[in-house]
Amino acid sequence: MRLLRVALALLLVFAVSQAQAADVDGSRLHAVWGIPFAGLLLSIALMPLLAPICWHHHFGKVALAWSLAFLLPFAVVFGPAAAGSGLAHAAIAEYIPFIVLLTALFTVAGGIFIKGNLHGSPGLNTAILAIGAVLASFMGTTGASMLMIRPMIRANDNRVHKVHMVVFFIFIVSNAGGSLTPLGDPPLFLGFLKGVDFFWTVQHLFPQTLFLIGSLLVIFYLLDWWFYHHKEEVLPVDPTPDTRSVGFEGSVNFLLLAAIIGLVLMSGFWKSGISVSMLGHQVGLPSLLRDIGLVVVTLMSLWLTPSSAHESNQFAWAPMQEVAKLFAGIFLTIIPVIAMLKAGMNGPFSSVVGAVTRPDGTPDPAMYFWATGALSSFLDNAPTYLVFFNTAGGDPSILMTTLAPTLAAISAGAVFMGANSYIGNAPNMMVKAIAQDRGVRMPSFFGYMLWSIGILFPLFVIMTMIWFP
Repeated sequence: MRLLRVALALLLVFAVSQAQAADVDGSRLHAVWGIPFAGLLLSIALMPLLAPICWHHHFGKVALAWSLAFLLPFAVVFGPAAAGSGLAHAAIAEYIPFIVLLTALFTVAGGIFIKGNLHGSPGLNTAILAIGAVLASFMGTTGASMLMIRPMIRANDNRVHKVHMVVFFIFIVSNAGGSLTPLGDPPLFLGFLKGVDFFWTVQHLFPQTLFLIGSLLVIFYLLDWWFYHHKEEVLPVDPTPDTRSVGFEGSVNFLLLAAIIGLVLMSGFWKSGISVSMLGHQVGLPSLLRDIGLVVVTLMSLWLTPSSAHESNQFAWAPMQEVAKLFAGIFLTIIPVIAMLKAGMNGPFSSVVGAVTRPDGTPDPAMYFWATGALSSFLDNAPTYLVFFNTAGGDPSILMTTLAPTLAAISAGAVFMGANSYIGNAPNMMVKAIAQDRGVRMPSFFGYMLWSIGILFPLFVIMTMIWFP
């Protein structure tokens, strides 16, 4: 492992010294370059089911192995400079900002403990999901998920059936709830950085969001009501005693959440010509200050949060470590996949690009919705959004007006269909890890997809017929 780290470091250093290192030309790639990415996804899907103990102890090594299965052959074929440049870009421009933001939200939300014993019932659980959905668009799906998942699990720790609660939590809070502002989900924030107005999403996605979340809340209430009135559903002894009134501990983290929102907004609204060169890649001053600020906020949260709040929340780094290691592999192995998609009709995935265009050459909103959604279900939804944003022309002034249905379809597909699998959106995996850590026996990768196919797909079909004909 130490030798591999040294090799990667040397590759980065070599990349910095090669000024001619350029982006990967997807038209020169064969679809075989997508095998490491597919292998990593299959590992995430199958190994927890087939070899759970091995996966629990070695998932980081598995992610590293698939990363090297792409990076080393790529260095041989295209040269160390191109491979190192791709590694540096993935780390500096994408992975580090992504993980820094997630870590800040995970830490701050994990420092807020909702005191008291809520008693899980169909009405209360539905209310928790609705509140989480509203919070998600203002503090991000990650922040809302980390804040609300622990109280929901604790409120229902005397219930026999809890899996459906976590699954619907992922549907609503970790995904659909983040669709109304650029703060809600990374794809929308990327659109904001590309020039999409801050309030465009709430203006054009509110009906779709209201329909999807409203439908899911109704379905959840009926399902939870059925379980709740099932014989022997509620255990006679509640593991959480009624010893404290409902309130908040670690309230200082609400101010730190506001600081996170302010830093993210600052990086989007502040336009600066100043940039810093890092490993051969230019990082704008607003982005650099944002990431530094997020690190400071994380450290302040750890310093200011009472230890009792962390202990009550059973705060641990294991979920964040799992997400960090797996998404390191995802961000790296996804490089050739995104490059091949960006090549459009000249790349190996030309059939995908052709599928979203009507015979007269105009965009097909329905196909954009499903194509963006299908890829967002398994790829990271942020770069997938960018791919189809650019496929539709990439001009925000046109996409927000003449092609507004197309941009709405891309946005909805990226955000809503991130709920189709555990890896569609980062909070999905974090919620799953926390639930498992609390003793909830979550379904396997494909078991979860049975839930999403059975519940979400019919709703997506209805949305297509109404809003994306």
